[in-house]
Amino acid sequence: MSDVILEARDVSMRFGQFKALSNISASFRARELCAIIGPNGAGKSTFFNILSGAIAPTTGRVLFRGDDVTALPQHAYARLGIAKSFQITNVFKQLSAHENVRVAVQMRHARFDFLRARTALAGVAEQAQALLERVGLGNVPGRTAADLAHGQQRALEMAMALASDPQLLLLDEPTAGMSPEETTVMMGLIEQLAAERTVILVEHKMKLVMGICRRLIVLHHGELLADGTPQDIRANAEVRRVYLGKG
Repeated sequence: MSDVILEARDVSMRFGQFKALSNISASFRARELCAIIGPNGAGKSTFFNILSGAIAPTTGRVLFRGDDVTALPQHAYARLGIAKSFQITNVFKQLSAHENVRVAVQMRHARFDFLRARTALAGVAEQAQALLERVGLGNVPGRTAADLAHGQQRALEMAMALASDPQLLLLDEPTAGMSPEETTVMMGLIEQLAAERTVILVEHKMKLVMGICRRLIVLHHGELLADGTPQDIRANAEVRRVYLGKG
């Protein structure tokens, strides 16, 4: 499976006596748009945190392009080409939209070169502006992040994540707190990004993920309940019982 970019092998997670995940195995292919879903307490966030390197599993392994990354520190994930955004917006509120993205671009080109003049980083401003335009913020580069609408702040965070040109993009509740209009725009953007890279997201809005994802992974009580296309998931009687509330 040469096109597999990320793989979880028999991943389990315990917090004291509580078993949050039990022997989860899943692989994710290049340029795949996949959602991890399930009812509250299913283990979605724990699985996402393991995939993104935020926590290490109690047992099991995570592989990126065939290499074991289970024990790597989080910053090493970014250098490998893995970017993520979290449910809580994480931007510099006091900086402008353009400054936020420019900082992210500069970190890619000169991570530890703090003494280099900004003017010496050719093309950084242009790259930042291009990323803003990519996420629909090209008309507000000078606006302070704190003054942007919630959906715009989430788009700004997406632009910052894209500054590293990741092969894998992990999104935790990307439409959390958004209006229906903002949600529609964000999901359209996610579809576009998945044409160029692997995108894995955790999302509660079932109808939305059914509409744009080619594949869904369903967790329940820390176990893998189902893995398949939206059509497969809709037809799965056990999924309907535990997730959709149908017998």
